[in-house]
Amino acid sequence: MQFLKVHGIGNDFILIDRLQTSEEKNWPELARQMCDRHFGVGADGLVLILPSTTADLCMRVFNPDGSEAEMCGNAIRCVARYVYQNKLVAGIFIRVETLAGLRVPEVILDGQGQCKGVKVDMGEPILDPVRIPMSVVSEKIVNYPLQFSGGELMITAVSMGNPHCITYVSDLEKVPFYEWGPRLETHPLFPQKTNVEFVEVINPQEVRMRVWERGAGETLACGTGACAVGVASYLNGLTERKITVHLPGGDLQIEWAENGHVYMTGPAQEIFNGIWLL
Repeated sequence: MQFLKVHGIGNDFILIDRLQTSEEKNWPELARQMCDRHFGVGADGLVLILPSTTADLCMRVFNPDGSEAEMCGNAIRCVARYVYQNKLVAGIFIRVETLAGLRVPEVILDGQGQCKGVKVDMGEPILDPVRIPMSVVSEKIVNYPLQFSGGELMITAVSMGNPHCITYVSDLEKVPFYEWGPRLETHPLFPQKTNVEFVEVINPQEVRMRVWERGAGETLACGTGACAVGVASYLNGLTERKITVHLPGGDLQIEWAENGHVYMTGPAQEIFNGIWLL
């Protein structure tokens, strides 16, 4: 089976094009095998491109533990680059069906007509705790005291089609990341678990972020997480609506526009292709 290895600022994926076949496989098990960094290809996730009856294509994303993610911001940029460069869709706007709903990446071209980046309309953020989902009754979760085994943290919760728990710190380097990350991911307040973002505000236009991803652990970047941080930072009065999010793998431009939609802009790269021996 042919595959393509791709990444969005270090958040890496195994991309499999299934547009021309309806053959089903055990995708969760294949994700566990292929994403293994010692016995497989190695990746933060397995991404499938499938036919869609409602959009140009359908994207499914499986985490290294076999669980399926509703949406992935870095992956969708890689998908957009792939289908545009291979002329699988017409035009620079690509309608992508996901478990989180319709998303529309826009391919940004250089002077030679090549993809130099992708801007994605990520839709409107979800702030209703019931829909995030969270097991708490409140209008929204902004600067909310969360008790856990490591003590108490003030959190803001946002869903970008998948759940995010954001907390602000004065110094990212001093955060017990590998202790707090998995504890917050599996906190009972989040019945479907959650992604966790630790954020240090630099100024009203810039933040630094580290992410512990649900089902994957630490990754170098998280597109939906950066979007959630953009929303949370504005809600907490810490930044403007348009910011740069600095992640270990690179930078993303995030804008929570006046129309209520969140826009994410960043690069997408292809690394190598290969054949998985089934």
